[in-house]
Amino acid sequence: MNSRQDQLQAFDRLLTIMDELREKCPWDRKQTMESLRHLTIEETYELGDAILDKDMEEIRKELGDVLLHLVFYSKIGSETNDFDIADVANGICDKLIDRHPHIYGDVIVADEEEVKRNWENLKLKEGKKSVLEGVPRSLPAMVKANRIQDKVAGVGFDWEEPKQVFEKLQEELRELEAEVTDDNSDLIEAEFGDVLFSMINYARFLNVNPENALERTNKKFIKRFQYLEEKAAEQGKSLKDMSLAEMDVFWNEAKKVKANRNF
Repeated sequence: MNSRQDQLQAFDRLLTIMDELREKCPWDRKQTMESLRHLTIEETYELGDAILDKDMEEIRKELGDVLLHLVFYSKIGSETNDFDIADVANGICDKLIDRHPHIYGDVIVADEEEVKRNWENLKLKEGKKSVLEGVPRSLPAMVKANRIQDKVAGVGFDWEEPKQVFEKLQEELRELEAEVTDDNSDLIEAEFGDVLFSMINYARFLNVNPENALERTNKKFIKRFQYLEEKAAEQGKSLKDMSLAEMDVFWNEAKKVKANRNF
């Protein structure tokens, strides 16, 4: 691994390249924080994919892309005299020190949960009116629900054990079933949302990240369906012309080769 000096030199090299690109490259010179925003979101999702795939080489590359964006935003901020990369780094350093009094102060904590509770309480002392202020409005709904539940749990608003959450989930499912029976489309959507929210909450008690769990299932489904497409093509068939029973044969076959093909 690289030494601390090598790491600092590499970061200084990136800052120098960013300065040069911002001055000399027409594309880089044209960019604003707003124009970079959607690209940053895309890069973050690509990093998330690499992490789920456990592809360390790809993770390294995607981390580089995200780091470039952080440096890019800081460069733009320096041009308007609002902030630079030093302000960004010092800001997060100060926050980490303030939020970890059990490391940099005389506070004693018993476990991880107490650390999380202290973290949320410290944020309220910093002037935040709600523990939910830190949840970005534009987060995908599933990620947002998970963050909401995690944050309110940090101040003690939580169930005591998984059994209670599972019972709540069953209650929500019964309520959804009742609305489906009554064929009330608006209430069906509302109750379906309650079911999803309860499922995400239950996942938290099982120490399962619901976003990761669903994405793993997405990937598994894609691989199996593409296997089905490949097998159908080998027989000169089109899926739209096949019966469900015929497709099910290939689907079950795909499940059987799971151990060899990581399906």
